[in-house]
Amino acid sequence: MAASIALAIITLCLSCLVSTDAASKRSQGFSVELISRDSPNSPFYNPEETPTQRLANALRRSISRVHHFNPESHVSRKTVQSEIFSIRGEYLMRISLGTPPFDILAIADTGSDLIWTQCEPCSETCYQQDAPLFNPNSSSTYRDFSCSSRQCKRVSGSEECDSDGICHYSYSYGDRSFTHGNIAADTITLGSTSGRPVSLPNSVFGCGQNNQGTFGPQGTGIVGLGGGSISLISQLGSTIGGKFSYCLVPFFSTTGNSSKLNFGSNGVVSGAGVQSTPLTRKSPDTFYFLTLEAISVGNKRIKFSGSTFGTTKGNIIIDSGTTLTLVPEDFFSDLASAVESVIRGQRVNDPTNTLSLCYRVQSNLNIPILTAHFKGANVKLRSINTFVQVSEDVTCFSFAPISDGAIFGNLAQMNFLVGYDLEGNTVSFKPSDCSKE
Repeated sequence: MAASIALAIITLCLSCLVSTDAASKRSQGFSVELISRDSPNSPFYNPEETPTQRLANALRRSISRVHHFNPESHVSRKTVQSEIFSIRGEYLMRISLGTPPFDILAIADTGSDLIWTQCEPCSETCYQQDAPLFNPNSSSTYRDFSCSSRQCKRVSGSEECDSDGICHYSYSYGDRSFTHGNIAADTITLGSTSGRPVSLPNSVFGCGQNNQGTFGPQGTGIVGLGGGSISLISQLGSTIGGKFSYCLVPFFSTTGNSSKLNFGSNGVVSGAGVQSTPLTRKSPDTFYFLTLEAISVGNKRIKFSGSTFGTTKGNIIIDSGTTLTLVPEDFFSDLASAVESVIRGQRVNDPTNTLSLCYRVQSNLNIPILTAHFKGANVKLRSINTFVQVSEDVTCFSFAPISDGAIFGNLAQMNFLVGYDLEGNTVSFKPSDCSKE
């Protein structure tokens, strides 16, 4: 699952639903709020944890998440594997399911596609959750899919079924968590910051009947936001023109303002300062692949020779759910050496035992500007994107080495408006003050 410091709480107005006609007009985009998972507004908030403990947890999740993006470990459509604790998702989404609407609070995961929630009856085979379980018999718009249906083949990759003839799914994760259930359709309703929710009938989702693992009681399932055909993004595709964007407020911000997740016309990124790079389509289609050519430290350009994702095209994944930026070990060694050569400060150890290039906090560390040279786009990263304060007196370089893959994480994306155009196959970056967006 996703690993990050942010949670998205989508506030839902159940008394002011609108039809899909409003959503189908591409000129009528909408936005939702993104709230840090460690905010007091988050159901995951633990007042007994210190800021350093919260950050340490995020950094550890970030390191583990790379295994989720390794194409060798992402197997068939029937079984998805991940090394991430499934409850440690980057966002929570509050949506409604069914008719009449039933409130669902689920982890929103940019690294998976299936939308699923726990369903009755499964009192003995479901993990404990605080909220009531969804009862499909209470929804007038719920329907199961048969084994021979197109939707069943898209999800399970298999025509095998039980004697009941109903399409079943089976997803498992690297921490041995799993969900099994029926592939079904029902109305999903999303809220927006405008107060005009959008109703999406016949949305494909998983009605989980057997779910166990590390799922916490605050969440009621998963909402997949990846690029695959059954994700929420793809099911919204025609209504939002394949466009969405987000602007992540720095997680140590004291403004109290939340981040935003934008869809449709609201998700278009344009204007002065925009840098756009091609979005590469490759297997697995869940992930968003970009092409990184080099990273410059000041005027010193360090060529990126690629990763296990590829040597040139589509060699790095952009992920709003991974905290750190993770790169191959050889490239990290050259990059860290270049950064170290210009920093003025006292080297110290990371108290979280996660990062390798750390300094005592002082007034003038001379942190250089790093430029990520994506194909056709030069994205300038300032100190807020490249260093993170892990304790009161220690700050560390927020890049880390990994043996497989490469991920452009959310610290590097903070204070950028990041836009995805899945029809034009581009990702755009615009420097922004996200607390004001």
